[in-house]
Amino acid sequence: MDYVYAFLVGGAICVIGQILIDKTALTPARILTGFVVAGVILTAFGLYKPLVDFAGAGASVPISGFGHLMAQGVEKALKEDGPIGIITGPLTAAAGGICVAIVFSVFAGLVSKSKEK
Repeated sequence: MDYVYAFLVGGAICVIGQILIDKTALTPARILTGFVVAGVILTAFGLYKPLVDFAGAGASVPISGFGHLMAQGVEKALKEDGPIGIITGPLTAAAGGICVAIVFSVFAGLVSKSKEK
């Protein structure tokens, strides 16, 4: 059932994004930013962690899960390092994902051929 829950929750998040793209004048960048902020806000109110516990990757893989990850990093770093944790927490928590994104982006840039518009 874990796979079903992950599929349903992840799919629902994607459906919300698709509806926002189709029915509003928001740009995809603003929608992505909104999902990250929503993940942070839901984590701050204690609502995103139960969703991750219920749906697993269905809630932690979408972009809202990135906001959740950063909020968790801030919370942990504030307890350990004090106010400086506001800056270092999200960077530390998301460092692995950011590094992988940069490495694969560079690799894709090296193996692909650019075209002039």
